[in-house]
Amino acid sequence: MEDYYQSSTWSDAENRFNFSDQIGRDSSFVIPWTIQVDGVAEDKTSTVYNSHRQAEKRRRDRINAQLSALRKLIPMSDKMDKAALLKGAVEQVKDLKRKAAEISKASNIPTEMDEVTVDWVLPEDISPNNTRQVMGSSRDKIFIRASVCCDDQPQVFTELIKVLKGLRLNTIKADISSVGGRMKSNLILCCNSVDEEGFSPTTLKQSLNVVLSRIASPSDASNARIRSKRQRLFLLSQFTQ
Repeated sequence: MEDYYQSSTWSDAENRFNFSDQIGRDSSFVIPWTIQVDGVAEDKTSTVYNSHRQAEKRRRDRINAQLSALRKLIPMSDKMDKAALLKGAVEQVKDLKRKAAEISKASNIPTEMDEVTVDWVLPEDISPNNTRQVMGSSRDKIFIRASVCCDDQPQVFTELIKVLKGLRLNTIKADISSVGGRMKSNLILCCNSVDEEGFSPTTLKQSLNVVLSRIASPSDASNARIRSKRQRLFLLSQFTQ
């Protein structure tokens, strides 16, 4: 019995040795459980952590650099926190955009884009010299500021004069410039037909905007005369009833 036990123990040890030896020699042998290797998992985790930490540091450095550059553009921003700094930057951009729009509106230099603007204007916004040219009180008159920017073509002024006559608008002030084949005309117009029956200031403004847009953006030069004839018919149908 004792000999059988010793033989069985020796056989088990030999089988385990042969099993381990087979694993080492056969690379295709798959073990159904994970073999822990001391130090490998810890090193991999440490490497991933350091990589993420360095990436986060670079991101924060970029943000701080941009904030430092932004502080140089915003006045009195040395003691502002990040939220106040961003709010100040937004307000600064809005203010610059408003000033740029005002300068563009006041400028009489033509741009590369065809554009038409028609706005109401108060009498006090017109220079005193021009206001005195308007007959009588301004209470029964409507003043309009119109701007046209388009290609400099011979028929532009002819059609523009016809439009103003058709709408019964008097020109109080006109600033016209032409540069590089482009022209821009800023006009201050006055309408004396306020008391006429059926008069609509909104219709007047819309009609002026429509006909000026047709002048500024013609489909081609060959049908300019046809458009002019249609404009006259449009004006007659709107304001000669």
